[in-house]
Amino acid sequence: MWNFKTPGIPDELFERTEKVPITKEEVRVIQISKARLQPNQIVYDIGCGSGSISIEAAIQVESSGKILAIDYDENAIELTKKNAEKFQIENISYILGNAKEKIIDLEPADTIFVGGTGGDTAKIVELSQSKLKSGGRIVIGIIQIETLYAVLQILEKLDFESIDITQVTISKSRKTSTGTMMLARNPVTIISATKS
Repeated sequence: MWNFKTPGIPDELFERTEKVPITKEEVRVIQISKARLQPNQIVYDIGCGSGSISIEAAIQVESSGKILAIDYDENAIELTKKNAEKFQIENISYILGNAKEKIIDLEPADTIFVGGTGGDTAKIVELSQSKLKSGGRIVIGIIQIETLYAVLQILEKLDFESIDITQVTISKSRKTSTGTMMLARNPVTIISATKS
């Protein structure tokens, strides 16, 4: 299905449903690169949605690594499972429930992705700090300004270093009756940091 080690699986190759979000291809590529993944790592994908980050991360950590896909929406977990099957990925475990409650019992992680959290992003980042191994990476995708502010405040109080903030604005081409136009997508802010 996807015969490349490089990230960037086209969005249209993923199974999709209207109510379950997907991290778009170009944003996903940047998030994966900020994570600095290696084989044999343990990775959380909190707010896994359609599973696009889980799938891309699973390819990077190879069969020796493991992805823990977490979401409170049963539809998201089912869609992530479908996409894992489609891409023949077998190193993903699925956790249905509230990440704030589930994260406490998980094994330590090398990397944590934080996506759609239903407004709990700052609290989840705070809880993630205790689950990350020393030198571990956290990568947070943010759309709302209020969430960005709350997350930055938490990161400054916690034991993180090399905090990087990248805002991405993507435009994609679309054919019209007279030519091609560029259609802008919502800007996404990506915060990445290393646990010291």
